[in-house]
Amino acid sequence: MGVIAEAHDHSERKKTRDEDERHDLMNRLKRIEGQVRGLQRMLDEDAYCPDILTQASAVHSALNSFCRVLLANHIRTCVSEDLRAGREETVDELMGTLQKLMK
Repeated sequence: MGVIAEAHDHSERKKTRDEDERHDLMNRLKRIEGQVRGLQRMLDEDAYCPDILTQASAVHSALNSFCRVLLANHIRTCVSEDLRAGREETVDELMGTLQKLMK
């Protein structure tokens, strides 16, 4: 578990996730994918606008929930491991990530 690559460019970094975490995150994404397909179907079937908006809101909520779980896992593993190893720049990276999430 934890960060594999030590590169400063976050796109070069990787994380080995345990099977439970991977399974939970994948299930969440598959549910979101199904909800998005439902939105497409509703649009194809000329569903009433408020019904589509309600479904879109559910997708938005599910994606936010996915992000909260992923962020919590990131803080518990990657961030805490980096801080223990003295990599204080991880705090700046986390702050940048939080700013992007809060747009």
